[in-house]
Amino acid sequence: MSTRAREDETWDEAVAGARRLDETTMEPVARAAGAFLTGVDRVMVGKTDVAELVLVALLSEGHVLLEDVPGMGKTMLAKAASVSLGCKFQRIQCTPDLLPSDVTGVQFYDQHTGIFTFRPGPLMSNVVLVDEINRATPRTQSALLEAMQERQVTVDVETVPLPRPFMLLATQNPVELEGTFPLPEAQLDRFLLRLRMGYPTSEQEGEILSRFQEEDPLSGVSPVADAGELIVLQDLCRRVYVAPPVRDYIVALVRGTRDDVDVKLGASPRASLGLQRAAQALAAVRGRAYVLPDDVKYVAVAVLAHRLIVKTEARLRGRTAEAMVQELLGSVPVPVEE
Repeated sequence: MSTRAREDETWDEAVAGARRLDETTMEPVARAAGAFLTGVDRVMVGKTDVAELVLVALLSEGHVLLEDVPGMGKTMLAKAASVSLGCKFQRIQCTPDLLPSDVTGVQFYDQHTGIFTFRPGPLMSNVVLVDEINRATPRTQSALLEAMQERQVTVDVETVPLPRPFMLLATQNPVELEGTFPLPEAQLDRFLLRLRMGYPTSEQEGEILSRFQEEDPLSGVSPVADAGELIVLQDLCRRVYVAPPVRDYIVALVRGTRDDVDVKLGASPRASLGLQRAAQALAAVRGRAYVLPDDVKYVAVAVLAHRLIVKTEARLRGRTAEAMVQELLGSVPVPVEE
């Protein structure tokens, strides 16, 4: 039997087996996702797709960078998501005078006991909103690197694990650059997704005015899952099957970013892992126990674009990282089920 025939047979068997497990295995994830999106939709108008991707990042144990101009609802979305999740939530308002110890915590001398004691910072939470992250100095931004990748912080000589689940939601304004410190590539690479809110339509903007006229709809949002339940859902998402042709498709997309002549630095293997996990979580949210190529395509721009460093001459021609990923999605052959 040829290699191609074996791959086709593996693909068919995997899809058939996953479909048999579909309704029973991923039903808790789909049910929780529906309740989460319903709760967020009570606050946010016309942002269901963005809220769904925030949930995908959480189920993938990843972090999200919300990037848009002021007043688009970035902070409100983060608040609505945290209330719907029912986890411990903390907010860090970034300013140039913010110190690393203000974020991670500090060792202080307790005069009553005569020993040094660790006082945890706001980072010791399940969902952490880092508002205007690019207003913090590089020294404070670097304090988040260990937490985002290794789920722990090191204070003096003590290493303290972060609670699980842990998710960092950061916001930044890409237009106003005075008094800001751009995020380095190492930190951008640690964000699973970069999302933009976008302006609402005229009908949606009218609905926003009506909804917020008398009271804050955030007060009516109820938690849909606690921290323990979210850990179970995250473990379920890792069980979503990824067929070899789909895995090859992910590798081809990521490697394609490194071969583009206009890209100075392409996506890393961490991007490949992130793309696979995001596609697994999206499939589970939509009630499937197997990943389709469409799942990969849906999250590809949000996962890959912010990790690319585009050459200056390409940027001057108006070529963006998002456009490059879209071109890859149109040129890389998509695996199909025969």
